[in-house]
Amino acid sequence: MKVHTSNYAISGFTKEVGVDAIAPLAHARGLAVAVDLGSGTLVDLTQWGLPRETTVRETIEAGADLVTFSGDKLLGGPQAGLIVGRRDLIAKIKKHPLKRALRVGKLTLAALEPVLQMYRAPEKLAERLTTLRLLTRPSDDIRLTAERVQPALQRVAGDRYVVTAEPMFSQIGSGALPVDVLPSYGLVVRTADGKRGGRQLLALEKRLREMARPVIGRIADDALRLDLRCLEAADEAQLIEQLKDMQA
Repeated sequence: MKVHTSNYAISGFTKEVGVDAIAPLAHARGLAVAVDLGSGTLVDLTQWGLPRETTVRETIEAGADLVTFSGDKLLGGPQAGLIVGRRDLIAKIKKHPLKRALRVGKLTLAALEPVLQMYRAPEKLAERLTTLRLLTRPSDDIRLTAERVQPALQRVAGDRYVVTAEPMFSQIGSGALPVDVLPSYGLVVRTADGKRGGRQLLALEKRLREMARPVIGRIADDALRLDLRCLEAADEAQLIEQLKDMQA
C-alpha cells in the first residue's frame, strides 16, 4: 500500500518509490497494490498552469489495483471518498459488512454525479467547475475585486485601522498540494498607529466572523489578511452590502 503525503511535504535529500516500481514486486507475490492519492485529480492540472499532480488514470496505468481519493478538494465535488480499480476487488469490497456502514448517502451521490459528468468535457472544466475556475482566476481580476471592496471595509474598520489592497499568495492546500501557492490579491488591515495591535485586530476579525455571512481571514505579520480569490461577483455585491449594514 502506498499513501500520499497529505497536507505536508518532505523536502531535501528524499526520494519516494513509485507505483510502477512497487506493483511488479507485489504482483509477483500475488498481492494487490492499493494507492491512496489523497485529493486525487482526474485531469492534468498543468494545462491550466497549475502544479503537476498525478492523476487517477496514471496511477492505475502504473500498476495500482485499487486507488482511493476524495470526492471534494481537487475533484471539486461533495465531501466523499471514492474507490476505483479492478472489478473483482471492487466487488469484494462491496460485499464487506463495513461497506454498508461507510457508504455515502443519496444526497452525496446526487451532488457527485453532475460533477463527474463535467469531466466528460474536460475542455470546458475551467469555466464549469467552481474549484478549477477559482484556482485559475487571474490575479488582476482578484485585484479589481479587492479595490472595489476596500472602501467598504475601510468604513467599517474606522480610523483605528488602515485597509489596503495588496498582492498575496493563495495556498492551494487540499491535501495533494500542501505547499504550492498561486499569485492572488486581497485586503490587508493594519492598525493606523503602526503598532502591533494584536487585540485590536482580533476584535475586528471577530466582528467580521460574526456577520450574518461570516468573513474568515487570518492574522499574520501584525495584520489581518483577507485573500479574495474565492470572492466572485455575486458574493462581492453581497459582502459590500453586508459591510454597509454592519457600519450602520
